Amino acid sequence: MLPTVDTYKELEAIVSDETVLRPAALDLCNQMGLVGLALRRFDDGSLPVYALGGDMVLKLYPRFGTAEAIREARVLAHLWGQLPLPTPRLIATDEYVNGWRFVLMSRLPGRSVAEAWPQLTAAEQDRIVAESAQALAALHAMAWKPLTDIVGPSDWSSFLRRRRAGTLEQHGRTGVTEPWLSRIPDFLDAVPLPVSTELALLHTEFMREHLTIDMRGGRRLTGLFDFEPAMIGDPAYDFASVGLFITRADPRQLRRFYEAYGRAPHDPDQLLAYALLHMYSDLPFYLRELPLPSEPRLDALAELWFGTKG
Repeated sequence: MLPTVDTYKELEAIVSDETVLRPAALDLCNQMGLVGLALRRFDDGSLPVYALGGDMVLKLYPRFGTAEAIREARVLAHLWGQLPLPTPRLIATDEYVNGWRFVLMSRLPGRSVAEAWPQLTAAEQDRIVAESAQALAALHAMAWKPLTDIVGPSDWSSFLRRRRAGTLEQHGRTGVTEPWLSRIPDFLDAVPLPVSTELALLHTEFMREHLTIDMRGGRRLTGLFDFEPAMIGDPAYDFASVGLFITRADPRQLRRFYEAYGRAPHDPDQLLAYALLHMYSDLPFYLRELPLPSEPRLDALAELWFGTKG
């Protein structure tokens, strides 16, 4: 029922076409015996994701995303009940048709922190930052060796070298303009990243959009989701997302995050380097969304986005 999809371009062509996707999702639900439950497509995301009934989520992956589907299912099973924040419970996963796979998981209660953030008081925002830091610390403390057959990279230093080699091409493709683009190589050359480090299980996209909150009562975090891009690597890699998407260039909030996590602040230059080397780095988006320094210097950008002074 679903066409074979082998490239991102082919996926983009059908990812918003509900005349193709919805009948397939309904057929898959019928095959699993989940007949008659309400099926509602979530608006955001690069993959088709549906709310099923009131307490389940169905996520579809094309054939070229097989590794991501298997990874997310394995990580969900590994994390279930192990973190201070709930994570989705894996209900089922398998191949569907034409190489497509699915993951059926429990749905976390509440709404995204990104959506709720403007409605929170300053004290509530402070508490959410602290709670999210404690959750990330617990994730980084989890045993990761049982996942090495599906979660990589196998060698962190080699991964960074490969990312560094393709940096200009990636940032040119995302539309980074001058003077920023030509300054990236020299900046990365000048920033030493750890040759060896204590590895951890990484979320890699730790952001308000992937945290949920109950807006009733105490307004507490209710969960963390989206483990499709999970990796094993330097914990600092996750802190790049923290500075960009959780504390968003607020030095006081970033200090609070480090304190609740239980560690000293990372070097801001290293975090910007990781942000530039990130698999899904989108510097033009960051430059639009976050404050800019008075001069277009990457070291100034690092201090502004990832510094804790001020």
